[in-house]
Amino acid sequence: MSSGALPSDVPGAGARGSGGPARARRAEAAEARAGSAALPYVWAATRLALGWVFLWAFLDKLFGLGHDTPSESSWLDGGNPTEGYLSGSRGAFSGIYHDIAGGWLVNWLFMLGLLFVGVTMILGIAMHLGAAAGALMSVLMWTAMLPPASNPFMDDHIVYALVFVGLALAAAGDTLGLGRWWASTPLVRRWRWLR
Repeated sequence: MSSGALPSDVPGAGARGSGGPARARRAEAAEARAGSAALPYVWAATRLALGWVFLWAFLDKLFGLGHDTPSESSWLDGGNPTEGYLSGSRGAFSGIYHDIAGGWLVNWLFMLGLLFVGVTMILGIAMHLGAAAGALMSVLMWTAMLPPASNPFMDDHIVYALVFVGLALAAAGDTLGLGRWWASTPLVRRWRWLR
C-alpha cells in the first residue's frame, strides 16, 4: 500500500473500516425505501386535493356559494352550470360546444360527473371509474378551449387527466381512503373493474 492510499481505496477493503461500497448500497436502499413509503401518501394527498377541486365545483354551481357562481346563478335558482363555459368555447370544437351549451342533458351529465368524480376521489372508492370520468371530463374541457391561452397545446386539463390515470394505477384510494374496504366487498371482488 502506498503512503497516500486509504484503507477504503484498497480492493476488498469495503467490508472493513467505514463500510465502503456495501455501506453506501445499504444507505441508498434505505433512502429508496423511505421514499417509496412516502409515495402512497403523496398520491393520497393528490387524490384528496383533486377530489376537492371537483366536489367544490359541484357545490359552488349547485348552491351559488359565491366563488365562481353567484347565489342568483346557482343551479337550484335556475342557473345554468354549462352555459357560460361552453358558450365561450373557441377552437375546432366550438361549434359543437356552442350548440350544446346550457342543454338540460349536458347540465345534468356535467353536474353528476363533478359530483361522482369528487366523491370517488375523496372517499377513495371506485377509483377506476372516478379516474376515467375525471380524465374524460378534463379532456372534454380542454377541447372546449383550443388552443389554450398560455401554451400551444398543454394546460391544466391535460395534467389533470394524466394525474387521474396515475391515481387509478397507484391504487391511491387505499391510503387515507376506503379503497381497501371497497376492494374487499363482494361486488368489487366479483367485478374488479369497479375497483
